[in-house]
Amino acid sequence: MFWATGVLAYVIAIFHRQSLGVSSIEAAARLGIGAAGLSTLAMLQILVYAAMQVPVGVLVDRIGSKRMLVAGAAVMACGELVFALSEGLLPGVAGRALIGCGDAMTFISVIRLVNLHFPAHRNPVMVQLTGLIGQLGAIASAVPLIHSLHTYGWTPTFMGAAGLGVLSVILLLTVLRDARPARTDGPPSLKAAWAEPGTRLGMWTHAATQCSAAAFLLLWGYPFLVQGQGLDPSTAGVLLSTLTLCGMACGPLLGYLAGRFPFHRSRMVLIVIGTTTGAWTAVLAWPGRAPLWLLVLLVVVLAANGPGSMIGFDYARTFNPAARIGAATGIVNGGGFVASVSVIALVGITLELIGETDLDAFRWAFAVQYPIWALGAVQVLRYRGKARRLLLSTQPGG
Repeated sequence: MFWATGVLAYVIAIFHRQSLGVSSIEAAARLGIGAAGLSTLAMLQILVYAAMQVPVGVLVDRIGSKRMLVAGAAVMACGELVFALSEGLLPGVAGRALIGCGDAMTFISVIRLVNLHFPAHRNPVMVQLTGLIGQLGAIASAVPLIHSLHTYGWTPTFMGAAGLGVLSVILLLTVLRDARPARTDGPPSLKAAWAEPGTRLGMWTHAATQCSAAAFLLLWGYPFLVQGQGLDPSTAGVLLSTLTLCGMACGPLLGYLAGRFPFHRSRMVLIVIGTTTGAWTAVLAWPGRAPLWLLVLLVVVLAANGPGSMIGFDYARTFNPAARIGAATGIVNGGGFVASVSVIALVGITLELIGETDLDAFRWAFAVQYPIWALGAVQVLRYRGKARRLLLSTQPGG
């Protein structure tokens, strides 16, 4: 019950996180902003999320998961309320920043619940299951939210989203029970976690695999499909939901393979990067608008990005002792979202410089992903060598 309540809070957090992606066209009209302004909204939200990862990792060990989850849900509800009433860029930025702050408190807190209430041999499965169920929030932020925006309008839709946050607070206060962990000799060593090559292998894994799908879901996928590819909003919403559903199906498979063949985890990561690059190349190089089957293929390939990024957390667990696992997890998670911010910002800046949101403009804009994939793949290979040498000297088979 404790884990289920925490996961429900995570589902609602994912809903809040991705609500901007399917409302980006309406947000631009409501707030009177262009592509750069939309990038600012999404970028600041994720920057706040990324910046909070390590502090939250330390705090959750000190005050417990329940307090962090309640605080996070309350802050996100306030953020949605501000966003519902926003009519300009500054209040919109404030609302998304609050959502990013509250969101940052959620995932790490739920992972601590997994560590507290489940035996160690079940932890990897439960972490993957937590991420899988959390994607239900992404589904709720696609077609249902689009329908609500078109039926009820901006303010009622986001006031309803704020109400979900209040519901989360009530459930957490009444159902969740938590205990503070035993005190350790000192705070987790951020320096030691960063110096560990396995931590940086996890960080680059998370960054290179997550960024494309995150940028697609959080902001640019919907306008790309509607304005660039000429799809109607309902079809675009179905494609976004398909991405999430396929990701949920892919998660357990990648989790099993990573556990069954731990020495080949980096190969799985490189396959995810390579297939993502190939699918985007096919879509961007297609003469004219891509056929629907190719767009379906793109979202199916992107669906492996999220589960693939979870391998980064497995590296953090493998190479770090329990005393600094929170700090290592924060570094891995933060690195992935910094990469996502970079893609979101660069796409927006490119569109703003071109001054259009047609298909050709989106082609140039999404091309900014290639250097990030290349850098990520190089760094994965680099730290794989270092981490393997360390692991083979202490624990063969990693």
